Amino acid sequence: MFDKYREEIEKFFKSINGYGEVRLERKEWLSISVKNGIVESFSNKIDMGGFVRVLLKGHGWGVATFNNLDELNKSFADAIDASRIIIPDETIRIVESEPVNALIENVMEDSFDSHTQKEKVEMLLRYNDLIRSDSDKIILASNMYSNWRLNRLYMNTFGASIEHRIGDGIVYATARSRNGNDVQQYTSGWSNRQNFSVLNSLDNKVKNVKDIAVRLLDAKPIRGGNYTVILDPLLAGVFIHEAFGHLSESDFILDNPQAQKMMTLGRRFGPSFLNIIDDGTVKPELHGTIIYDDEGVPAQKNYLVENGVLVGRLHNRETASKLGENLTGNARAQSYRNVPLVRMTNTAIEAGPHSKSETFDGLKEGVYAIDAYGGQTMLENFSFSASYGFMIRDGEIAEMVRDVVLQGNLFNTLAHIERVADDFRWGKWAGSCGKGGQSVPVDTGAPHIRIKNVTIGGEK
Repeated sequence: MFDKYREEIEKFFKSINGYGEVRLERKEWLSISVKNGIVESFSNKIDMGGFVRVLLKGHGWGVATFNNLDELNKSFADAIDASRIIIPDETIRIVESEPVNALIENVMEDSFDSHTQKEKVEMLLRYNDLIRSDSDKIILASNMYSNWRLNRLYMNTFGASIEHRIGDGIVYATARSRNGNDVQQYTSGWSNRQNFSVLNSLDNKVKNVKDIAVRLLDAKPIRGGNYTVILDPLLAGVFIHEAFGHLSESDFILDNPQAQKMMTLGRRFGPSFLNIIDDGTVKPELHGTIIYDDEGVPAQKNYLVENGVLVGRLHNRETASKLGENLTGNARAQSYRNVPLVRMTNTAIEAGPHSKSETFDGLKEGVYAIDAYGGQTMLENFSFSASYGFMIRDGEIAEMVRDVVLQGNLFNTLAHIERVADDFRWGKWAGSCGKGGQSVPVDTGAPHIRIKNVTIGGEK
C-alpha cells in the first residue's frame, strides 16, 4: 500500500544530519453498539496519515504529522525546521539498533471481513437478548462490537523498514440489575485477532455477565478489615499491570525522583517464586502483541521481576540511552498523530510452584476477589475494586460479597505474596491502557495468587 513512498523517505533520510523516522498508517474500523434490543450506533470509518520525527545533531526532536500523504515532503521540511529551533540543555542521545526489513501480518483463521455487517449486528442482538431474558431484574443490557484493520509502514535512518498488517476484534457485554433501590452492574470484554467465530461464540460468557449482575443484588457488602486475599487470574493480571507495570515504564521513572529511588535494579520486591514479565511477542491473537514497536525495535520477553528481584525496566531509544540499559521494544503510539511513549504490551505474573487448591488450603477466613472493576494508583499506593468476590471459610469458597476494594502499598503487598499458583492464563480481554492522552491495546495474564494482610475497605 505504501511502497510508492519508500523512495521519497529514503531520499529524506540521506539529506539529514541526524536521526529520522517515518510512520505511514491506514486504519479502517467498524463499531456497533446495541442497548436494550435497539441498535444504538453504527459507524464505519477510515483514517489515514503519517508521522515524521527528526533529531538533528545538537538539537531537539522535531515532529510533523499529516493526514494527506501528498504532504509527505512538506512534513519532512516541517520536522527539520522544528528540530533546528530546539536547543536542549543536554544532548539527546538514542540507542541504535540493527537494520531490519520485515512484514508482520497476523494470519486470519476466520477473517472479520468475510462476515457481513448484518451478521455482526445479529450477533450483538443475540447477545443482548441473552442478557435481557429470564430475569425481571435486568434494567440495562448493552453490547458493543468493533473490528479494525491497520496497515502501517515504519522506516528510520538505522535501516528499519517494517510493515504491519494486522486486525483485531472485540466484544463487550454489560448487564445492569435492580431490586428496589439497589442497582448493580457487571461488564466483561473479549478480544481476538484471528478468528471472528471466537467472538461469535460467547453465548455462555454473555449469560454469565447477566447471572453475575443478578447475583450481586443478593450479595452483602464485605466487612472492612485486613484479610488474606486470593486474586483470580483476571484481577491479578490487571493489578500487576496498573500497580507495578506503569512504575516500570522508564520515561515515568526518569521524570520522577521518588520513582527512581523505588525502582532500583536489584531491589527485592517479593518471594523467590514471583516473576513478572512484559512480552510483546507472545501469542499473535493477544491484544497487546506488537512484534516491533513504533521506533522499529523488536519486541521481546522482558523480565521486570525475576525470582522476586527487580531486574528490568521498559524503554524507548532515548530512555535506554539515559539509563545505560538495553532496548526492550516498548515505544508505542496510539496513531500517526502521536509521539511514541514507553508503554506496556502483554504484562503478566508467570506461573508459580503451587496448585490452585494449595492456594486455598489452610485459609480459615479470607476473600476470593474476582475480576477488576476499576482502580487508581499513586506511585506505590493503590486502590482497586474487584468486580465481586466470595468469602473463604476453612479453605472453601463461601458466600458472595460485593464492594470489594483492595487498598495498600504496592511493595508491602508484593512482599506479602504467599503463594503463586501454576494455573496461568492470559486474560484475552478487550482492554486498552491510557497514558499521556493516548490509548493502546494491552493484555494481562496471571495465575491465582494469595496475599496476606491486605486491607479491604467496607462496612465495619
